[in-house]
Amino acid sequence: SELRAALAAERIALGTTSDTEAIGALVAHDPSPLPQAVARAMARLEGAYSVVLLSEGKLVGFRDPHGIRPLALGRLANELGGDDWVLASETCALDLIGARFHREVRPGELVVIDEKGLESVQALPEGRQALCIFEHVYFARPDSSLAGSEVHGVRVRMGERLAAEAPVEADLVMPIPDSGTPAAVGYSRQSGIAFTEGLIKNRYVGRTFIEPDQRLREQGIKLKFNPLAEVSGKRLVIVDDSIVRGSTMRQLVAMLFDAGALEVHVRISSPPIVSPCYYGIDFADVEQLAASSRTAEEMRDLIGATSLYHLSLEGMQAATRLPEQSVCRACFTRSYPTRVPLEQNVAKLRFERV
Repeated sequence: SELRAALAAERIALGTTSDTEAIGALVAHDPSPLPQAVARAMARLEGAYSVVLLSEGKLVGFRDPHGIRPLALGRLANELGGDDWVLASETCALDLIGARFHREVRPGELVVIDEKGLESVQALPEGRQALCIFEHVYFARPDSSLAGSEVHGVRVRMGERLAAEAPVEADLVMPIPDSGTPAAVGYSRQSGIAFTEGLIKNRYVGRTFIEPDQRLREQGIKLKFNPLAEVSGKRLVIVDDSIVRGSTMRQLVAMLFDAGALEVHVRISSPPIVSPCYYGIDFADVEQLAASSRTAEEMRDLIGATSLYHLSLEGMQAATRLPEQSVCRACFTRSYPTRVPLEQNVAKLRFERV
C-alpha cells in the first residue's frame, strides 16, 4: 500500500501485514507528544479504523473521519464515587464490566484519557457518515447497540421484511446458527411459520467462511453442523445473514435434503455480496464472491436450493432505521466511501496466514 511504501522509504520496518502495526509505527516514530503524534498519523491514513492505544499513562482512542467502524465511550463507577472512562469497539463490552454507555466516539475524533479526565479533539473534519452496514448484518454482536439501535432488533426486522418480500409455503423456519437466528425469528414471526433449530451447531469448531483453503472450509462445515430428525419430510425455510462463496450454503442444503427434507427454501437477510470489503471484513477476492458474476437463478442452482431470495437493499436499509447516506454499503453496491485503488482489488485481500 501507499502507506507501507512511505514507511519503507522512511526506513521504518514492519514485521507483519497488520494495518494496526503500520498505524502504531506512525505514532511510535513521531517525536511529537502522543496526542499530536496520533493526530498527525490520522492525517496520513485512509480507510476504516477505530483504534485504542495505551502509552505513557494515557488511554487514547480515535476513529476514521467516515466512522466506518464503531467505537464506544463509556463510564465506569470507581471506588472514589466518581467515574472512569472506558473505550470499547462494541457496547456489549461495556455491559460486561458494568460500565454505562456514554456516547460513540465521533468520526475523526481523538479522545485522550488520563488521570485528569477526558480531552476530546476533532483531529480530522467529519467526512460523509459511512458506518459499515455489515456490522448490523453480521459483524457486531447482537447484544451491542449501533447508532442508537440494538443489533438483535435490527436483525429481527430484517427477517420480518424478508418474510414480507419473499413469502413461501413451508412447514418450518430454521436458522443457520448462530448468525441467522435473529432474522429467522423475524421471518417466523412475520410469516406465522413455526420456528425450529433444525441444525445443531458444534461450537468447538471455528468460523468456516474465513478459512483460506476450500478443502478446510468444507471439512469444517461437516464437523460444525448436524441436522435434527424433525427436518425429515418437511418443507424448510432456512435463514442466514449472507452468502459469500456459496460453499457453506451448498453443503448445508445438501445435508438437509440427505436428512429427508422435501423442500429447502433459502432466505438471506441481506442483498447479494458483489464486491470485496477494503475496510476490515475478510471477504474473498471478487472472483470468489458467488453473487458477483451470477444471476439469482444461477445462485439458486449453485447452492442446490428449491428457491433462493436475498433481502432487497431497500429492505435492509429500512430495518436499520438509518438514512442511506449515513452507511457504507459498498459490498452490496460497489460504491465505496473512500478512494480504493482498483489494482489492489485482489492483492489487498490476500492476508498473510501462518
